[in-house]
Amino acid sequence: MAKKPVKNKTLWQRLRGNRLAWNLFLIVVIMLALAISAHLLMQLATRHGARCTVPDFSGIALADAEQLAKKHDLELHINDSLFVPAYEGGIILDQLPKGGVEVKPGRTVYITINSFRQKMVPVPYVASRSLRQAKNMLEIAGLEIKELIYRPDMATNYVLEEFYERQQILADSHIEAEMGSGITLYVGVEPSENNTFVPQVVGLSLHDAKVRLWESGLNVGKVIYEEGINLLNQKQARVYAQSNPAEQGLALGTPVDLMLTLDLDRVKRVRAEAEKLAREAAEERLRLEQEMVDSLARVALEGETPSEEPASEEATEDDFFE
Repeated sequence: MAKKPVKNKTLWQRLRGNRLAWNLFLIVVIMLALAISAHLLMQLATRHGARCTVPDFSGIALADAEQLAKKHDLELHINDSLFVPAYEGGIILDQLPKGGVEVKPGRTVYITINSFRQKMVPVPYVASRSLRQAKNMLEIAGLEIKELIYRPDMATNYVLEEFYERQQILADSHIEAEMGSGITLYVGVEPSENNTFVPQVVGLSLHDAKVRLWESGLNVGKVIYEEGINLLNQKQARVYAQSNPAEQGLALGTPVDLMLTLDLDRVKRVRAEAEKLAREAAEERLRLEQEMVDSLARVALEGETPSEEPASEEATEDDFFE
């Protein structure tokens, strides 16, 4: 009886016949399928390729802005609030991303709105404290120094009295002020100590420059802004010039004018020069002070004369009875 010819098995058949190889093959296929499915789902979830243009919400009431955002498939999130009297309450002042930028649908737009009124805060009682302590207490309360007025007193740089809008603040006062308001401080100073040196504030923000001046016992004079600076970008502005150079000696309470710009490249250039001049002025001041100390020491030494000892005379018994 003739034997039937044995047919060669195909690769697929051999794979199916090998249990280990078949199981490994199935695992690889399943993993590839899961990876492709996840990729497709991710594309659908993130709307890959879909873009929309962010509207300009500036100047729009919050309720209208929410409807406009919904129309463009965007989300609004209130990130900050300011109080700008020139605008109505609830008006959007700023946004991020800016209007006209293309983003994916569903993106969150962070907005800054105008408060309906400025927040009221209690005015702390800071009399009988050092000027530095008083400044810190006011800053924590959300207030600042309006003016430093120095009066002759033995307690130099200690607050004698404080006023808010001509109303004196006492220990038992319960007075509130709008956040950001200025408080007038009357500070003591001995006449012989009525001088200070101007700090270097070029390159600082307005807030930091004010703090430096107050800590040095000086007032903030005129604040001059370059064109383009407003209440929304004011925090990004930096001092590029001050009316009195650093290390100049002034009487306590003297006002110093500040000039601000948004040109940070310009600020970087002028700050380097200002810091160099401040270092040189400080070194020169220290040198002159040392020369003065040395001169006074020499005068003191030259004024001293050797003490003359009185001649000792021995009294004799005869002299005693004369």
